[in-house]
Amino acid sequence: MSTASVKLPNWINYGLMPFLNLSVAFFISGLVVWSIGENPFEAVSLMLEGALGSGEGIGFTLYYATSFIFTGLSVAVAFHAGLFNIGSEGQAYVGGLGAALVALALDHYVPWYVTMPFAVIGAALFGAGWALIPAWMQATRGSHIVITTIMFNFIGAALMVYLLVNVLIVPGKMAPETRTFLEGGQLPKLDWLMALFGMRLGPAPFNVSFLIALVMAFLVWVLIWRTKLGFEMRTLGISPSAAVYAGVPYVRTVIVAMLISGGLAGMMALNPVMGASARLQVEFVGGAGFVGIAVSLMGRSHPVGIVLAAILFGMLYQGGNWVSFEMPNITRDMIVVIQGLVILFAGALEYMFRPAIAKAYGRLAKG
Repeated sequence: MSTASVKLPNWINYGLMPFLNLSVAFFISGLVVWSIGENPFEAVSLMLEGALGSGEGIGFTLYYATSFIFTGLSVAVAFHAGLFNIGSEGQAYVGGLGAALVALALDHYVPWYVTMPFAVIGAALFGAGWALIPAWMQATRGSHIVITTIMFNFIGAALMVYLLVNVLIVPGKMAPETRTFLEGGQLPKLDWLMALFGMRLGPAPFNVSFLIALVMAFLVWVLIWRTKLGFEMRTLGISPSAAVYAGVPYVRTVIVAMLISGGLAGMMALNPVMGASARLQVEFVGGAGFVGIAVSLMGRSHPVGIVLAAILFGMLYQGGNWVSFEMPNITRDMIVVIQGLVILFAGALEYMFRPAIAKAYGRLAKG
């Protein structure tokens, strides 16, 4: 029997293997830090201090994590249906347009809690709309979803630059961005949540979109494991031929899965657009769509795992910024290398240890 066919318990799949992957990633990162003459243990200490050592640091960590939760969920929903959506970056970018148009239209007239649900719908619709054409091409023409979604990332970026430079720009200003939203178009910061733990948020842009992300994580769990559509998606992801033979509508399921995936990616824009900067700017996504791929892989495409993996990557982002400030020899480029190693071992080499673990577990199971 091959090791690939050995069924491992959840504590190995969702606990031991991610822990081993992370341990190896941080070990190699430590060697990189040591090779430039710095103390890796001091670097880890500074990273934890920057990410978790203050209310402000925690706020920034959770701010980054919020974006990664949305994009991680986006990748996971498509993955359960056997689709590899690489377009979360572009879908989030276009989703920002939907959120911004709602904020610009309503911020003069209503408070934020009235604007928010319309902004959520707008961001989701625009993100889903940007995923529709790749989904339709995959479902009806067999065009590979990876290629088409990557292409749409670039098309979306070009479209957004054009709109910000020629349509949405504030007259008389050079910066390619919309006007600043009034309070009715801004998501408030979660100062009260940090105050419950005796901490001050400070300038960190940790905002209500974090709570929206947690709600979406719960709804994705309900969708995938508690609904007929979710069952059809998972069946299609495991075996398309068996799913079609069993009566699962292939075209409808692929398109619906991609629309949900794109909608989740679009909602990521709520965090930076309405929560942090209160305006639509160029390149506000900042690579969160691609980080979402690693977050989904590390979280085993399960909402709980995705939330935890997103917080880990939030710690890497915020802690990395702190390390590069406190240890000048460790530049921002070095931090990117460390983040890349985590992505490599958590994503590309996700099952590096699986054969050995499965072999050992198989022997133990036989007694």
